[in-house]
Amino acid sequence: MKSQYHFNFEELIVYQKAIEYGELVHKQLNNFTKIEDYRLSFQFARVADSVAFNIAESSGSSYAGFLNYLKIARDSSRECVAATTKAYLRNYITYKESENNRSLLVEINKMLSALMKHLKDKNT
Repeated sequence: MKSQYHFNFEELIVYQKAIEYGELVHKQLNNFTKIEDYRLSFQFARVADSVAFNIAESSGSSYAGFLNYLKIARDSSRECVAATTKAYLRNYITYKESENNRSLLVEINKMLSALMKHLKDKNT
């Protein structure tokens, strides 16, 4: 979706990947049982979306704030690994879906780490 109103963080590929990941998880949640609505699915949805939310929130911060929000986004992406594992073990997602989630999360983690390193190098 291309809007006529644009924010600089939307150009970050890591932000775009995080949005993609959150939407992927949202679709996967349709396979979860009703009993999981307030358990794993709620937590999984929250943490999957928080990766992109923290990247967006970081863009308006100071240097230290920017790094902190990116760290929180990276921590959230790692929490998604645990949620993916739980979802797979409980048979809510397939092995292929689990591997796809993990692949995206590895990519997002690498991109966040690289961005954080770039910012640190630029600031020293």
